[in-house]
Amino acid sequence: MKKQLNTAQAADWVRQGGVLAYPTEAVYGLGCDPFNASAFQQLLALKQRPLAKGVILIAGAVEQVADLVDLWDQPWSQGVLQSWETSQPTTWVLPAKPGVPPWVTGGRNTLAVRVTAHPEVQALCAALAQPLVSTSANVSGEEPIRSQADCLSAFPEVPVLQGRLSGAQTPSQIWDAQTGQRLR
Repeated sequence: MKKQLNTAQAADWVRQGGVLAYPTEAVYGLGCDPFNASAFQQLLALKQRPLAKGVILIAGAVEQVADLVDLWDQPWSQGVLQSWETSQPTTWVLPAKPGVPPWVTGGRNTLAVRVTAHPEVQALCAALAQPLVSTSANVSGEEPIRSQADCLSAFPEVPVLQGRLSGAQTPSQIWDAQTGQRLR
């Protein structure tokens, strides 16, 4: 297996049920097809993460999450949409629509979503025509990984999407859209 994948190769890998590492704004992420239960279980096993924690979905465009979350016609909708147009990455916990797999939500009625401006992740999500699971590339409880070499060392069985971190110093903030409370 090739260790570094271009966008087309990475999209094929994810479509085939593989877990992929990829650069984000601040750290490397681990991702997979959020609708593939087997791939999702593989990701959780790699991270040693409990299902109940839920995950973030990262999208390249708002349209990729339109069928997953209740985002429009809410008092907070405009603030969420505007935040995704800035260069500061922001994750929002939004009401999940029926049909979102429970393994993605951690059994909650909400879903954490970020629309990214990261060029490689945008291109990957465009190639997939859907969002991607986004959880930091590390074993739960350990520091997030900030280099491709460390990613390949920590997860030798996981290929990495070619690209670079965007230079943010910290992972995205997480906000609850309904309460306005900052969660991270």
